[in-house]
Amino acid sequence: MLPIRLLSAVPKCGRLLLMLTLSADILPRTDLTYLAFRAAFMETLERIVLSRQVSVCGEWVFGYLTEVPVLTQVAPQVQLDLLLDTWQRHVRTTEYEATLLDEAIVFSVCETAARLLRNDRPTFKRIATTGPQPWRGKLGLPLVNKLVDLHTSLTRDADFLLIGQFLDLPPREAKLLKQEFGLHPRDAEPLFDALGRWGVRGDFEARGSELLTAQEAATVQTILEPYIPRAACR
Repeated sequence: MLPIRLLSAVPKCGRLLLMLTLSADILPRTDLTYLAFRAAFMETLERIVLSRQVSVCGEWVFGYLTEVPVLTQVAPQVQLDLLLDTWQRHVRTTEYEATLLDEAIVFSVCETAARLLRNDRPTFKRIATTGPQPWRGKLGLPLVNKLVDLHTSLTRDADFLLIGQFLDLPPREAKLLKQEFGLHPRDAEPLFDALGRWGVRGDFEARGSELLTAQEAATVQTILEPYIPRAACR
């Protein structure tokens, strides 16, 4: 697998932008990318609110990262925090090195947005038309296909989908397969770090710039307040 890194691109306006690249391909800074990240964020947030309002027997696993088997147990509030981290790296002009977790997030937000549009168009339309970049295009199967194509053009290797399979194998066999696929143990560290997290960073308005409205960011702050360490709230 080619190293995942960040490359520069000069848009039509002439301003230098540094964008996330996966497998050496640039994640385009387009309305489509915005839609995918926004739909995944807002749907996961709404499910967090719903989970507090209803009683569910057993453990209720939800959130956009359930699209990746090894990440299904990542706490929903952490999923939102991770999404904003990746989004911030995407829109900022500072160079960052992307990870398998970034790749998994791009895959997951695209799949989640495509599923939401396919199965619940009214909700998708509400999310798409009320954000800081209101969507004016058509909502239909062509857009579903474009959302899926966005990640398939970038995450062709999808090594993050293999990590869970390695966990079910004997250590020696798993090591051999990792070597065959060119995966180093440190490549998977961000994924396992995500599984061990519970708290979130806060600062949602700054990190959600261009993805959330100021009012939405304030609402997120209120909803996720219990998960923000007290030191971060000061």
